[in-house]
Amino acid sequence: MKLSELKSILDSSIPLSFQEEWDNSGLQVGHPDLDINSVLVTLDVTEAVLEEAIRTGSNLILSHHPLIFSAMRKLTGFSSTERIIMNSLRNNIAVYSAHTNLDMVNNGVSMKMAQKLGLVNISVLRTLKNKLLKLVTFVPDDYLDRVREAVFNAGAGVIGNYDYCGFASEGKGSFRGGENTFPFAGEKGMLHFEKETRFETILYSHLRDRVLKALLAAHPYEEVAYDIYSLDNDNINCGLGCIGEFAEPVDERVFLHNLKSVFKATGIRYSALTGRHVKKVALCGGSGASLLNDAVKCRADAFVTGDIKYHTFFEPDNRLLLVDCGHYETEKYTVEILYDLIVKNFPNFAVRFSETNTNPINYL
Repeated sequence: MKLSELKSILDSSIPLSFQEEWDNSGLQVGHPDLDINSVLVTLDVTEAVLEEAIRTGSNLILSHHPLIFSAMRKLTGFSSTERIIMNSLRNNIAVYSAHTNLDMVNNGVSMKMAQKLGLVNISVLRTLKNKLLKLVTFVPDDYLDRVREAVFNAGAGVIGNYDYCGFASEGKGSFRGGENTFPFAGEKGMLHFEKETRFETILYSHLRDRVLKALLAAHPYEEVAYDIYSLDNDNINCGLGCIGEFAEPVDERVFLHNLKSVFKATGIRYSALTGRHVKKVALCGGSGASLLNDAVKCRADAFVTGDIKYHTFFEPDNRLLLVDCGHYETEKYTVEILYDLIVKNFPNFAVRFSETNTNPINYL
């Protein structure tokens, strides 16, 4: 298939608008018209991973960590990133990355950690903000179902685990068409009153253009009246980190050994033991120390993440057990999310996990 087909699914399922401002998720290398035969899924894009893609005939590398993080001033081949880009182009291999936007989506990186640990009652630790819009439009009564169905099918109307969410109220609209108009009802030049329904619904900001296109296509009016409002609501199903519970409390040392086993961590660093059992656990894949206070506020018994600095280990102050399980280790199962997404949408497409260990950290 064309790269553009895969890119469309990835862009919509893991919205680029969810990524942090400093991030660079999305298509890194390759033209959308490139023909794709198979995908190699990896955490990082390294020269060894590129060699594996060439060897296995995979012409798309799908990664969690972006190959290109910042603007590049030259392309000479003196850095590994430059060499990967140049060799990818030579071999017609595209690179696509889903980074902090994959951290933010429901069932993202941290949720996968929670599932691996067997937690229940899982929810987002720090919810996503400023990504919701409200659409309000006015529709002739007989066309309400048609318009409503169109915008819902375009992705509007989703609140948590509910979809097709909207509100309608009846009223009367007025308009007068000018000389060059062809009004749906009434006559040009004459003031007309029409029984209309005010219809409103909610949508993610990245779906704005798609939903508006559906609205305009389904609405019978020549000129469609609509309003779009930015909402300050939190999106409770998306955001950074997550928190869940064990069915039964476990001893702190048993918990640490369980982490070591599940995430295959060669070395785990942790704060002073609290002397209490662990039932409620907060998690954030990668570098999530900034969520420590969120974990404390949620009364977590333990907070697991990676890349924790020395002085941060003092901050729990016996309120919870702080655990650094490693950046690579807490994100290693991200490849399963990407794999499942591709297979779900393209069941017969060739997708393989990279066999290259990209963890740059070694332990003595």
